[in-house]
Amino acid sequence: MTMGGAEPPGALPADSKLPRVVVASLGNEYRRDDGAGQVVAAGAVDRVTGVRDVGPQVDPLALLGRWDGSDLAIVIDATRGAGAPGEVRVVDLATTDEHPGATSTHGISLSGALRLARAVGRAPTRVVVVGIEGGDFGKGKGLSPAVAAAVPAAIGKVVELIEEAQRCA
Repeated sequence: MTMGGAEPPGALPADSKLPRVVVASLGNEYRRDDGAGQVVAAGAVDRVTGVRDVGPQVDPLALLGRWDGSDLAIVIDATRGAGAPGEVRVVDLATTDEHPGATSTHGISLSGALRLARAVGRAPTRVVVVGIEGGDFGKGKGLSPAVAAAVPAAIGKVVELIEEAQRCA
């Protein structure tokens, strides 16, 4: 439920038996591999039902208010410094509060936004990050070959997380 009282587009009805799952991508499609999250989120949401895509966000703070009340928030983001370009990592923030990348390309980190959401009682029950190690964060559109090749595997991880949550509901 949003502050205005109406459910956002794509939200599940309040009486739904499915868990409230939110998919969010972080990044900027005009910074090459930083746009990987958008490509993965779009591909995953097209393959499942009962999921709300809260759209691409450039700043993790933008997730506040968009992921409120969800049982599972899956955040897809390009990472930097955690491995070879194209490497896909899944990190459950219930077991750590650190983003899977060594550094963030955003003003406030995802873990910082999550701590803030928890402090004000608006955090999702569970947050999982699907990170794709980027190699090229320069200006321009389009993913590097290594990241583009990893997109299907990342989509598969996101779909697997969603289906697991729906089975356990």
